[in-house]
Amino acid sequence: MPVSPSADTRENGSRTGVWFIGARGSVATTAVAGCAAVAAGLKAATGMVTETPAFTDSGLPDLASFVFGGHDVAGGPLPKRAEELADGGVLPHGLPAAVRPELAAADAEIRMGGPLPGDTRDDEELIAAFAADIASFAERTGVARTVVVNVSSTEPAPAEGATQLPASSLYAAAALRAGCAYVNFTPSTGVHHPDLAALAQAAAVPYAGRDGKTGQTLLRAVLAPMFHQRALAVRAWSGSNLLGGGDGASLADPAAAAAKNAGKNRVLEDNLGALPEGEVHIDDVPALGDWKTAWDHIVFEGFLGSKMVLQTIWQGCDSALAAPLVLDLARLTARAHEIRLTGPRPELGFYFKDPDGGSGALAEQYAALLAFADRLREAR
Repeated sequence: MPVSPSADTRENGSRTGVWFIGARGSVATTAVAGCAAVAAGLKAATGMVTETPAFTDSGLPDLASFVFGGHDVAGGPLPKRAEELADGGVLPHGLPAAVRPELAAADAEIRMGGPLPGDTRDDEELIAAFAADIASFAERTGVARTVVVNVSSTEPAPAEGATQLPASSLYAAAALRAGCAYVNFTPSTGVHHPDLAALAQAAAVPYAGRDGKTGQTLLRAVLAPMFHQRALAVRAWSGSNLLGGGDGASLADPAAAAAKNAGKNRVLEDNLGALPEGEVHIDDVPALGDWKTAWDHIVFEGFLGSKMVLQTIWQGCDSALAAPLVLDLARLTARAHEIRLTGPRPELGFYFKDPDGGSGALAEQYAALLAFADRLREAR
């Protein structure tokens, strides 16, 4: 049966808050349900890097200590959303019922986000309102600290000369003002808006991003270094993504798709030294729901100019791939906050398409992550 934090855990203030932006979306719902299932021993922690032996004794918060809440502009209760995901094969049948108390508890802590159509509040008023929601959550639940995680739909990059902050940056500013660690799992601007630079420095909290690396770009981060290390010249690298759900709908906007593809291209450019010919196309196929097919076509040149081709196909469920990484990042940034690490955390580049510094090669990023685990362990 599902577990809940013990009275001792509640009293000693060791619970950790996780505040989702996009709290009723597929990724957040899968993360909440999955966290409850793993904490209760109902399911294995498959896909969670922080549950591997390398992170033993590194002081990460227990999954059972997580308390969830968040902002969203969508209605509909979280238990119902979980049932929809189970019907689509994203969650195991029967799991939403097994963890219904945890889903209902998280749903009770979700607040209306924004800005909504017709909202007359300016940026400062919106930031203040969002920060107050986060602070109220922390006070009400008695958590020791809160991590704000953006898992909302991709937004276009801000237009040149725009005078208002994009929604992702409003939420990021609210997180910083509330003194929370921040994770941007989307390609949206978030804390990287230039108007937030001073606030990010003054807040003295850890933050990480951007854009979770779950499928096609994960494979690119492995293959691109291989070509480079074997001195094989990549002449063209083209890709296509077919996906549905909320991501598919939002990425049907060319400006949002361009923001998404920037991270995919960065992995190639960082590892190959230059961006080869080719583009990534993203097509919205509503019938696919939360499932995605990603195809890559790579043209490379070998000895004496011999032309060769590598093709890959990745088929997966974005929410199931993303949720364990989101839980990892919440644990890692909460622990970083606890030991007073601040600013961008390049050590977490393993999880992102567009990280805050460091190598773009997955093997090197993993080595940096393991070194970070040692640093967290040594701080105990």
